[in-house]
Amino acid sequence: MKTFKKAADFIYRNARPLDCARWQYHFENGSKEAVLHALSHYQNEDGGFGHALEADAWNPNSSPIQTWCATEILHEIDFQDRTHPMVQGILQYLTSGKDFEDNFWANTVKNNNEYPHAPWWHSESESPGRNTYNPTACLAGFLIRFSVKDSEWYHLGCRIAKEACDAYLAESYPNDQNDMHTALCYIRMAEYIEESGQTDLIDLSACKAKLIEQVKNNITQNKSEWETCYACKPSQFFNSKESVFYPDNQEIADYECDFIVKTQLSDGSWAVTWDWNAYPEQWAIAKNWWKSNNALVNMLYLKNMGKI
Repeated sequence: MKTFKKAADFIYRNARPLDCARWQYHFENGSKEAVLHALSHYQNEDGGFGHALEADAWNPNSSPIQTWCATEILHEIDFQDRTHPMVQGILQYLTSGKDFEDNFWANTVKNNNEYPHAPWWHSESESPGRNTYNPTACLAGFLIRFSVKDSEWYHLGCRIAKEACDAYLAESYPNDQNDMHTALCYIRMAEYIEESGQTDLIDLSACKAKLIEQVKNNITQNKSEWETCYACKPSQFFNSKESVFYPDNQEIADYECDFIVKTQLSDGSWAVTWDWNAYPEQWAIAKNWWKSNNALVNMLYLKNMGKI
């Protein structure tokens, strides 16, 4: 398939070692250990992650969002070893009290401002993605999934997850917190709780029912906007026909496969529909990192949807 070959060429010519390891894991029988080794270089002594793991924030210091990015990669490769030093480091960071206040991990941190970053990661930003449970819901789920049951860390995760679920299901849940990034955090929280086997911790069926509705509402139905805007596509939430979200979004999810093939650029990448031109030199580098990540995500979507 030409689309796959061109994407692979772009990855190997432009990607960070981490994304090359992810590519090899998914498509070339690469190992989880290689992904973990590459990911470990972004982890700090306090157990959190920094160093532009989230390519729009070049802060080398640990932050909840950068650490959330690491948990997403662990989820992507189905990593389950709670005793692994990397996982233990994440747990220690999340429970240290750093960047944590009033049962929320900070969406942004003050020292982001000292390094090249997108405007939405500025500590005074009013981005719509700035709300209380992004990334808190996901990180609470991670604590539940990877902490020893009945430990102090586990109980912290349980308490926050219950509060997050109650807030999400409340009639007063604000519409401006109904964005796609927060939805993904709630999706991941629910998945972690299911994986832990502790499905009575929250009203899981009600949470999933609301998420099914929200996912459908969040997906940008005007497909003409996908090429030029920071639009929400099905792949934001799922990349398999086995997903609970697929039946209600089957037509548009299948369309995304065609869209991926149709919109690939001549160099094998896909257009990035956002920018942060305040730091043009760093953005030029970050943009290529995002293109590599998006090439991987797009090919994984096609693979899991049975197209390659």
